[in-house]
Amino acid sequence: MIVVRTWAVALTGLAGALIEVEADITQHRPDFRLIGMPDKALGEAVRRVTNASENSGLALPDRRLTVNLSPASLPKQGSGFDLAVALAAVATDGRADPDSLARTVHIGELGLDGRVRAVPGVLPAVLAAVRAGRPRVVVPWSNRAEAELVTGAEVIAVRTLAEAARLHGADVDDPVLAGGEAPEAAAPAQAPDETPPDLSEVVGQDEAVEALVVAAAGGHHLLMSGPPGAGKTMLARRLPGILPALDDAAALEVASVRSLSGEAVTRLGRTPPFESPHHSATLAALVGGGSRRASPGAVARASRGVLFLDEVAEAPRSVLDALRQPLESGTIEIHRAGFTARFPARFQLVLAMNPCPCGEFGVAGGVCTCSPAEVRRYAAKISGPLLDRVDIDLRLARVSRLGGPGRGRTTTAAARGRVDAARERAAERWRDTPWRTNAEVPGTWLRESPHRLAGEARRTLDGALERGLVTLRAYDRVARVSWTLADLAGRDRPEVADVGRALFLKKGVAA
Repeated sequence: MIVVRTWAVALTGLAGALIEVEADITQHRPDFRLIGMPDKALGEAVRRVTNASENSGLALPDRRLTVNLSPASLPKQGSGFDLAVALAAVATDGRADPDSLARTVHIGELGLDGRVRAVPGVLPAVLAAVRAGRPRVVVPWSNRAEAELVTGAEVIAVRTLAEAARLHGADVDDPVLAGGEAPEAAAPAQAPDETPPDLSEVVGQDEAVEALVVAAAGGHHLLMSGPPGAGKTMLARRLPGILPALDDAAALEVASVRSLSGEAVTRLGRTPPFESPHHSATLAALVGGGSRRASPGAVARASRGVLFLDEVAEAPRSVLDALRQPLESGTIEIHRAGFTARFPARFQLVLAMNPCPCGEFGVAGGVCTCSPAEVRRYAAKISGPLLDRVDIDLRLARVSRLGGPGRGRTTTAAARGRVDAARERAAERWRDTPWRTNAEVPGTWLRESPHRLAGEARRTLDGALERGLVTLRAYDRVARVSWTLADLAGRDRPEVADVGRALFLKKGVAA
């Protein structure tokens, strides 16, 4: 008999590799062996494929059957190979067209009754198949909308193994399933793409709202400290609404991460993602992890959007310090024996904390019950290197006066208009570079290129460096915020007032 070949996809992080699924039968004692470095879930495919084939009227040949997943050196995880393994095995005795199988990529898990169940990661898998020149892809019916988001893919959605086999010329009827007809495979519920709340709902915090607009315009990281009820969470949740809408590439990246996380994806959302893990989240929950299969954490799910860490002083310091590397590189790498998974991590970090354990330190009219040592220990829970990567350190006070009919003066639409205009100015300025926002520009470029601060503006910042008010990293961050302030004001270059304002936002001190 000839060796039958078809294709599947192995995902390592968001990167997908085509896997050749080869099946062969020999005249030996009946057996079914799956080789090619499968993990435990994939190794169990032997029983799933055998039972699903039998219950679909496609019983496997009564001989020794060997299925190889090539390249064997590449780790393979999960049950998404079931459909490809089953169809290759069925075709070894000529019941399906081998040429049709060889032109097709198959993705899906099999139930014992032959139905094809949804699997996570269909979107990046189909994207990998199209990029590898294999656009014809068979997917579970429940993943159809997700797979069709990939431009250039010829998506065929199936409900059962028998239906997939008929695509390749097999003469088989659909089995009689419980409930009468083949149901769609269950898919996880999709989180609604909610419209972020409006910025006008924030009252009495005009300075904080303006700082939020600055952060959005330049893509800057933000720390908010203040007593409970000052509006820190309200402000953070309104940041995605004033950020520019995601373009096609960014929306596809965000959707791919969501798909890999197990969420059902039916369309490309344009609102930047917002992730707010609890302060008790583990290191693996934040940065991602897993022993044999690396799953994306909150850092990857927040890519192209906002990562908000509330009550950040209550989080373990080791977990917070894990953010330092992705903040600089824009990616997160998870190293395991045999593979390295890479996920995008270009997020905007927003931190929020109280001034002390009781939350009343420095509050007008408040009574703080914490000792000076407790206040110092609480503030020191965020390491200096992490604080140095924050562009804007915002101190909030409790609202003491509404000042109007009960709504703020700045709406989300108005703020987004200002942010879009500022980002367009920055993108035009950096059009001949790999960067598009001020926060992305390296400090060496700002200090040595024609775009370095000029005249008195530079002397102001140099003086702050000489007096020890800022580190060299903070120097660069102040320069970036200065450019953002100039972009918001419509100026070609930062002025002394812009540098002074940026210094105040970074360190809370005047120039």
